[in-house]
Amino acid sequence: MSNIKDRIKIEMISTGDEVLYGQIIDTNAAWLSDFLFQEGITITSRHTIGDNLSTLIETLKERSLQNDILIVNGGLGPTSDDLSAQAAALANNESLVLHEEWLKSLERYFLNRGRTMPASNIKQAMLPQSATLIDNPIGTACGFKIKLNNCLLFFTPGVPSEFKQMIKNEIIPEIKLNYPLAESKLCYRLTTMGRTESDLAQEIDSTLDIPENITIGYRAAMPIIELKLTGPENQKSEMDKLWQQIKSVVNANLLYEGVLSESGETGLAHIVSKLLHDTNQSIVIIEQQSAGMISYQLFEADAPVVKSEIVPLLLDEPSSYFTELLKAQGANIAIGIINFQEKNSQFTLIIATLKQVLHFNLKYTGRSQSKRTQQQVLAAIALDGLRRYLLNMPIIGANIWLEVME
Repeated sequence: MSNIKDRIKIEMISTGDEVLYGQIIDTNAAWLSDFLFQEGITITSRHTIGDNLSTLIETLKERSLQNDILIVNGGLGPTSDDLSAQAAALANNESLVLHEEWLKSLERYFLNRGRTMPASNIKQAMLPQSATLIDNPIGTACGFKIKLNNCLLFFTPGVPSEFKQMIKNEIIPEIKLNYPLAESKLCYRLTTMGRTESDLAQEIDSTLDIPENITIGYRAAMPIIELKLTGPENQKSEMDKLWQQIKSVVNANLLYEGVLSESGETGLAHIVSKLLHDTNQSIVIIEQQSAGMISYQLFEADAPVVKSEIVPLLLDEPSSYFTELLKAQGANIAIGIINFQEKNSQFTLIIATLKQVLHFNLKYTGRSQSKRTQQQVLAAIALDGLRRYLLNMPIIGANIWLEVME
């Protein structure tokens, strides 16, 4: 197997009918791809298979011939549909054996919680004969590793917190030990709003000279577009130069650079929350069509929210309503998306303090969206307006889908 990182073939196999049929979102796969990338390792491919023993066995055999490393997620629980250990043993022509060390760990786990271990959990200590245990300090499903067709297979629990800890503390160190890293990759990120993906790509492609081994990627999630510049660390100076040129193209549509959260889903709410904390200001949120989405995002970002409410369809005297609310709550600033008109997508953005109430009558001119996407658009417009206010910028930024009304 190659000892050069860029040539390692790493595949993730997600298991479970609930994942295959879309009953739960496979957040582990998205997290692993991004986490490995940040570690300088590019995942080769991902597969999802259901709870079918013969399919699992054949998949492990076939994919182990095509890859250096397989990371198998899920199927390590105590129930009859948890088949990963059995599939691993049969794929490797061996038996399941009781792993006494993990059985004792399971018994301690239940004893420490004042419970008797159910007999069904003994299954979680039955591992392939050649398996090496991977510790799980926070759950009952141990991980394990085996070799199959000269491929290293890591089996991991499906619970996200357990999976992430095992990857970080056990599996990544072993991958790096077995495959000395040749060179790290760099990834620069920024998030924009107000221009289309095709418009940005056309301008960047036509005005910038991008070397072959440096790539630009786009991820659109209405109403924002994330842009990524990726390349080898030994071309940092060239990437720095390109990054400044890209930021010049993005210009007034830039929301923020980089990521602030482990998941990578920073969001405007985190930016606004930090600005509010930095300026020691509390906030009141008034919503209508956004149906609490602004409040939810700010609560998630630990913003100093003292009150949020959803108001009736129309506020006849919004200035006095906002002012009285600020006084009653002792808050410093209020933001509102109100008086939305379904027929023509007009609405009012209000940013208020006790000294002034700013009104912006706006119209969304983009194509018709689902209710949820419409709410996301309105929330993003409000949060960006608040961000701009707190940074002493023009409140309404450049946005091809937004028209300022008289």
